[in-house]
Amino acid sequence: MAITSATAPGAIPAAGSRRAGILLFFAALVAFATFDAGSKQMLMRYPAPFLNIMRYLAVATLALGLLWRHGWPDLRAAPQKPLLILRGLMLATVGTCFMTALIWMPLSEATAIYFTSPLIMVALSPWLLGERVRPVQWMAVAAGFAGMLLIVRPGADLPALGTLLMAVSAISYAIFQVLTRKLSGKVAGPVQYAYTAFICLIVTALPAPFFLPDPWPDLTDMALIVGLGACSGLAQVLLIAAFQRVAAATLAPLNYFQLLLAVAFSTFWFQRPPDGLALTGIAMIMASGVFLALRRAG
Repeated sequence: MAITSATAPGAIPAAGSRRAGILLFFAALVAFATFDAGSKQMLMRYPAPFLNIMRYLAVATLALGLLWRHGWPDLRAAPQKPLLILRGLMLATVGTCFMTALIWMPLSEATAIYFTSPLIMVALSPWLLGERVRPVQWMAVAAGFAGMLLIVRPGADLPALGTLLMAVSAISYAIFQVLTRKLSGKVAGPVQYAYTAFICLIVTALPAPFFLPDPWPDLTDMALIVGLGACSGLAQVLLIAAFQRVAAATLAPLNYFQLLLAVAFSTFWFQRPPDGLALTGIAMIMASGVFLALRRAG
C-alpha cells in the first residue's frame, strides 16, 4: 500500500540526482508491493490486527528517527491539531480496511480499487478544496470509476465484504490526501508524519490484544513478519529520499507501477490472475490516474 508525496516528510524537492530519485521511487513501489503480497501470504495464518500492529511499530520507529533527526519538535505545539488527528485516523482506517480486505480479496483487484483514491480526491476537490475541475478531468474520473465497475461487476466472484472494505479504504485515503493538501505549508513534514504514525499505532493497537495469534508464530514466521514491517518502513524511507530529489509532479504518474506489480504478484505468486474484464478495468483506472497526474504536473 503506497503513499504519495503528501505523506512523506520533507517532500519538497531538493537538489540531487533526478535519475537516482526515480530509481529510489521505483524501489519504494517494489517494497510497498512486496509488503502487500507478503501480508496477504501471512494472513493465511495470522490475524490482520496482529500484522497491522507489527507494521505500525516499524512505522512509528521510523517516525521517532525522523523526530530525532529534526531536533525533537514539540508535537503538542503543532498547529491544526484537529486536522492532524483526523488525517491520522483516516490513514489508520486505510490500513485496517486494506489489511482486512486482503483476507478475501485477490491482490490485483484489491489494489486496483484502492488506486481509485486519486480519482475520488479529484471528485471531492471542488467542495473540500475549492478547486476547479475541468470537464476533461471529470471525464477521466468517470472513466476510472467505469473501470472499477468492470472489476466489481456482478459475476466477478469478489467477496462483498472485501470489496466494501477496499472502497472504504480508497475513500478514506482520498480524504487523507485532501487533508494533507489543507495542511501543506502549515505543519512541518516530520510533525505530520509523526502524528500519522503514532495515531495509526494507537488505533491498530486497540484490537490487537483480542487477535493474538494462536499458536504464536515460530521463529521463521516471526522473522518474516518483522521483515515485512521493516519492508514497510524501508519503503517509506526510500519514498522520502525520492521526493527529496525529484518533484512530486514528476513521480506521481509512475505510482501506477505498483498496480502492475500487484497484478504480477497476484498472477504468479497467488495463482489468481484477473480475468479479461478486470484487466480492462485495471487499465482504465491506470490510464485515468496517469492522465490526471500528468494534467496536475502540467
